[in-house]
Amino acid sequence: MHYPSLVLNADFRPLSYFPLSLWSWQDTIKAVCLDRVSVLNEYDAEVRSPSCSMRLPSVIALREYVPTARRPAFTRFNVFLRDNFSCQYCSDQLPTHELTFDHVIPRSKGGRTTWENVITACGTCNLLKADHLPQEIRMFPRRRPAQPTTWELQENGRAFPPNYLHESWRDYLYWDVELET
Repeated sequence: MHYPSLVLNADFRPLSYFPLSLWSWQDTIKAVCLDRVSVLNEYDAEVRSPSCSMRLPSVIALREYVPTARRPAFTRFNVFLRDNFSCQYCSDQLPTHELTFDHVIPRSKGGRTTWENVITACGTCNLLKADHLPQEIRMFPRRRPAQPTTWELQENGRAFPPNYLHESWRDYLYWDVELET
C-alpha cells in the first residue's frame, strides 16, 4: 500500500517543497492516534483493526507549528537546489548524479568550502576550470555564490514538482501561484 500523506505545518504550508514533505501511511496513522496532527483530506482506502476502521489520510497538518531553520545546512543537495540544478558556467540543467560542485577560488589557492565559494557545475566545465581562478581561464559563474535563506530554497524547490502528486494535495500546494486566465 502506497498512500503517503502530504504534511503541512500548523500554518497549512508544506514543511518543505523539495523534497516534498510526505509521511508514510503508517507514520500518519500513528500521529493521528497520538493527536499530533489534524486530518484535512483522505483517500478512499481504509485500514481496519478488530475494533475500528479509518480512512487513510492524504493531507495532514501538524497541531504545533514547527519553525523553519533560518540558515539552511550547507549540503551538496542544497547547493544544487540554490543553483536550480544548473551549471553556473554553461547553464545546462542536469540531474543531480551528473552535477558536481566547484570551488570558485580553488582550495589549492586558499578557497574555502563555503556557500560563498562553492557553485554547481557540470563535469565538463568543472574539468575545464580545474584549479584555475575564474579570471585566469575567463570562466565566471553566472551568479555570485551566496548563502540562501530557507525561503529561497523553498521557492526554488517549488519549480521541481515531484513525480507523484495526489489530486487532494493540489489545494495545499502552489496555492499562491498566479492562476491561468
